[in-house]
Amino acid sequence: MLTMDERRNGAESPGNERHTPRKVAAAARTLVLLNKQADGLRAELARLRRELAEAHRRFSGTRAAQLRDANEQLVLCALQAETIADTAVTDLSELTRSSQRDALTDTPNRALMLDRLESAIAFARRHATRIALLFVDLDDFKVINDSLGHPVGDEVIKLAARRLESAVRGSDTVSRHGGDEFLVLLAEVVDESSAARVAMKIAAALSAPSIVGDHMIRLSASLGIAVYPEDGDDAETLIRRADAAMYRAKKRGSGRFALHSEQRSSGNGTRALTDGAPQASYDLDLAGHEPRLRHLREANEQLIIAALAAQELGVQAQKAQHRQMELLAMVAHELRNPLAPMRTVADLIKHSRTDDALSEHVQVIIKSQVAYMSRLIDDLLDGSRARSGVFRLERSTLDMVDILRVAVQTCRPTMEARLQRFAVQLPTRPVHVNGDSVRLTQIFSNLLDNASKYTGEGGAIALGVTVLEGSLVVTVSDNGIGITPEVLPSIFDLFVQETRALPLRNGGLGVGLAIVRDLVEAHGGTVVGSSAGRDCGSEFVVTLPLAGVQVPPLVV
Repeated sequence: MLTMDERRNGAESPGNERHTPRKVAAAARTLVLLNKQADGLRAELARLRRELAEAHRRFSGTRAAQLRDANEQLVLCALQAETIADTAVTDLSELTRSSQRDALTDTPNRALMLDRLESAIAFARRHATRIALLFVDLDDFKVINDSLGHPVGDEVIKLAARRLESAVRGSDTVSRHGGDEFLVLLAEVVDESSAARVAMKIAAALSAPSIVGDHMIRLSASLGIAVYPEDGDDAETLIRRADAAMYRAKKRGSGRFALHSEQRSSGNGTRALTDGAPQASYDLDLAGHEPRLRHLREANEQLIIAALAAQELGVQAQKAQHRQMELLAMVAHELRNPLAPMRTVADLIKHSRTDDALSEHVQVIIKSQVAYMSRLIDDLLDGSRARSGVFRLERSTLDMVDILRVAVQTCRPTMEARLQRFAVQLPTRPVHVNGDSVRLTQIFSNLLDNASKYTGEGGAIALGVTVLEGSLVVTVSDNGIGITPEVLPSIFDLFVQETRALPLRNGGLGVGLAIVRDLVEAHGGTVVGSSAGRDCGSEFVVTLPLAGVQVPPLVV
């Protein structure tokens, strides 16, 4: 047996050396296997790290996208909320406006008018001023509704509203009170005569003929006037008294107006005796004097109307005198213009005998200046005829299509020189009227010449013709400088020209439209001018009766 030491020594003895390589090889194989396993673990770890990084990246990208989408949704919601808020505000404003406006005429309704009237009364009370309320009722409107139909009646109501608005100031208010009745609030007046002048202006505006659908309409209205504070100190009283005055005006006939002050002046005696026993004896005495009181009241009404008419005539006379002075200054200036060329001609005449070119130049100057002065003299003569109403007409049955063609050919070269677009629509068949061919040509040549003169280079002019119920309607329109509201009511008066139109008048004296009106009326027709205002163009409508046709009376 081997001892322990011997066993240890024997392990290291040469006899064991043959076992060592096998162990080394086994250890090497084990090491290689361990290395492979380590490489596999490292590869697996790397794969896990990559997957972790990719998962982190994906998570981060998804979160960012989610945050971005959420932010976009918030922005969209904010924009939608703002749009909804704006729409709500707009709808609320429109609802508020529509609740305060008349659906047909777009004028203030009763509630808004009452509010404005009460505000005007409060302002007048604080500042010791006056306001006036006009109650307007269209005459015979039921006839229009019954004979022409409700759609035409609605258009007539709209037309009346626009005419009323055109006759008052921007600070005044026109309101549809109901049906064919209107209220007009004059925010500040000096006295009742000022309100009466506005009433006459309204009557004139309503009476201008207009075409509604296929019908020619000429309106009239009865008006009642109440003034604060004399006729009442609250809105309800003023409306009631203006209404009562309107009914008194209607009893006198169409197109009249009445002041409540007439009732005040005629009713002073009865106010003190409304209570107690003396009433019976007073009524008994009053019955005996009723005819006399009625005559006195009627005389008082006539005096008031005459005083107002005289005041209006005085104003018109002052305006006429002012226009006459302006005319004289204008004529003197225009007649002086040819003098300088004439003086030049006088100096050149002495040399013209030996110089043919100079002689021809002198003749050209003389002809042009003579033509200029002849035009001025013709304008003055036509103006005097228009003022006196004396026109010599040589009537015959004429085809208006031929007349209009001549007027178009006369004015077209001027329009082409100004590069203006000219649209003409003429009937394809003859349209006959009874009239003077020269004067009818003059009417439409004047209108077309005016349209070209007061329309800028490259502007548009149109002439259209319509035949309606035995009448010929010719419309001349343009998109030129327009007519201001201040000048429009007097546009057919002699020598009336807007200041801003003077540079374009080309030496005219402002008699063209006055001549047009008088010539049209001499042919039994009417002419109406309209414009939306400065730089909004203008339109002139001429209506002439057809030959051999009984023209129906105008609807009033």
